[in-house]
Amino acid sequence: MNTVRVFRAPGRVNLIGEHTDYNDGFVMPVAIHFQTTVTISSRDDRRIWIRSATLGETAEFELGNPAARPRRSWTDYVQGVAVMLERAGRRVAGADIVIQSDVPMGAGLSSSAALEVSVALALTQNSGLSLPRMELARICQQAESEFVGMRCGIMDQFISLHGEQDHAVLLDCRSLRHRSLPLPLNTRLVIANSMVKHELASSEYNNRRAVCEEGSRLLGVTALRDAGSAEALPDAIRPYCRHVIAENARVERAAAALASGDLPGFGKLMYESHASLKDDYRVSCAELDALVDLAREAPGVIGARMTGGGFGGCTVNLVHADRVEAFSSHLAAGYERLTGNKPDIYITRAVQGASEV
Repeated sequence: MNTVRVFRAPGRVNLIGEHTDYNDGFVMPVAIHFQTTVTISSRDDRRIWIRSATLGETAEFELGNPAARPRRSWTDYVQGVAVMLERAGRRVAGADIVIQSDVPMGAGLSSSAALEVSVALALTQNSGLSLPRMELARICQQAESEFVGMRCGIMDQFISLHGEQDHAVLLDCRSLRHRSLPLPLNTRLVIANSMVKHELASSEYNNRRAVCEEGSRLLGVTALRDAGSAEALPDAIRPYCRHVIAENARVERAAAALASGDLPGFGKLMYESHASLKDDYRVSCAELDALVDLAREAPGVIGARMTGGGFGGCTVNLVHADRVEAFSSHLAAGYERLTGNKPDIYITRAVQGASEV
């Protein structure tokens, strides 16, 4: 009898450290309760058949095809994982796959990483392969960067695999050393979706990465993580590089604040991060700025900032647990008053990383 197995992988929100991961820098993400679930059963041939129960769409592709190319659809994330596994010398067995997800798409909560990681776990286990989690994270990153074409860092795939219950994870994106930082049990993460969709692969995201690489070249460093200042750079790229350098320092200060229980200090750094993303890196938008401004005056808030690639998506707010309802009501009413749109508001805590169900 053909065995059916089920795997899950969570989305993520990043507390602080935005656009630093592809600059070999520091990030502080958490895995959240939204997740993608993959049900898999084996086949006798070398084909992958996929159905998205969420979208009501099906597709299939042949494994081991040297001419495999992206189709510019959600299926690219699945095929990209299979392609990268095989390029790494891992033979993938044919399979039937059904995918379900409640990770909001286009909101900056890493629906793509949750899909990649759940598929990677399912394909490797179905093929009798045992890979270290960090290798799986790299393969999933390569799928998105090299096959799909969005030149992401490793943060999203890493935290989907390495998330810890009630903890944020401080990750050094160069060495991949990481340590967990407990989040106070009397706090909650409130994520506010601006309802402005972002399409990172076709936006300014790759352009920002190119600017950072040019800044590193001009400063004579391997990555902006190694730079102490951006002041010597041309006006056209200086603000972007200044953000990355300052943000790396903020993440390290935020980790120290969290470890010592200094929540006001942590919140201040969240606001500073948002200001830098808005004014220097220029990836915020009016709707995200409105949400952060509303949060700043709301009851129970510790800190707020935009999270994710930008140009839309979500803000993340650290809020005292006993004020979550009042905070959420204030944010929703204010945002609708200012924009005419109702934000989706999600209340969550940090959860465990990917696993078999």
